[in-house]
Amino acid sequence: MTGTSVVDHGRLLDVIGYEAELLVEASRAGAPDLAVPTCPGWTVSEVVRHVGSVHRAASHWLLRGEAPRQWQRDPAIGQTVQGYLREGADALRDVLAACGPSAPAATWWDGDPTAGFWCRRMAHETTVHRIDTEQAAGVDSAEIATDIALDGIDEALLLWFGHRLPMLGVTGTRAATVAVTAAGCRWITRMTSEGTVARRVAADDAEEVDAVVSGEPDHVYLWLWGRQGPGAVAVDGDEDAVGQLWALLRLATR
Repeated sequence: MTGTSVVDHGRLLDVIGYEAELLVEASRAGAPDLAVPTCPGWTVSEVVRHVGSVHRAASHWLLRGEAPRQWQRDPAIGQTVQGYLREGADALRDVLAACGPSAPAATWWDGDPTAGFWCRRMAHETTVHRIDTEQAAGVDSAEIATDIALDGIDEALLLWFGHRLPMLGVTGTRAATVAVTAAGCRWITRMTSEGTVARRVAADDAEEVDAVVSGEPDHVYLWLWGRQGPGAVAVDGDEDAVGQLWALLRLATR
């Protein structure tokens, strides 16, 4: 199964825009040099700069058809990190809107060689780092809509767990199968000493598993990304298997 998004391209384009604005607002609620605990070694200012840089790198992939070697990684002289972020987000959205979701594009995942990959990837990149900044600044986190959270769960499992870990040569230490469920959707993850795989399945899939992780979509999404602790989700079954899933995702997404 390909890694295409489970929500509309236009919806994800909107997410990039409003999540960038939420990130700007969150960054202004905390000092620029405030440490961001979920991004060790980074400050609020660095998180904003990073997202602005990644948006520009994604535009390069789309426009030039290859991984970038050089791009504008920092704000221009006299430009704020917030202005740098907004400028990069606006330019990226223009490129993505012109391409359309199914347009062929260079990506780092063979499962989705389309512009839609970058629309989805940048929507979740921006959302997760917005949460990082809100948590660091001690402000209430803005809501993550159910459809976006479900898409983020899908991306975390299919792209990061199912592709990124094999790409890095990282495997499980013991064989285990864990189901992840939220809002009537279900995924199966399999960990062995030979590799990791993940797939979407029907909500009533009866495959035998060692454990089931469930919860509200936004809680499961942020738990998979390590932005919420164990209490954010319910675990039914082998807690060690679930712990291995979570630990492997930390390696995939670091």
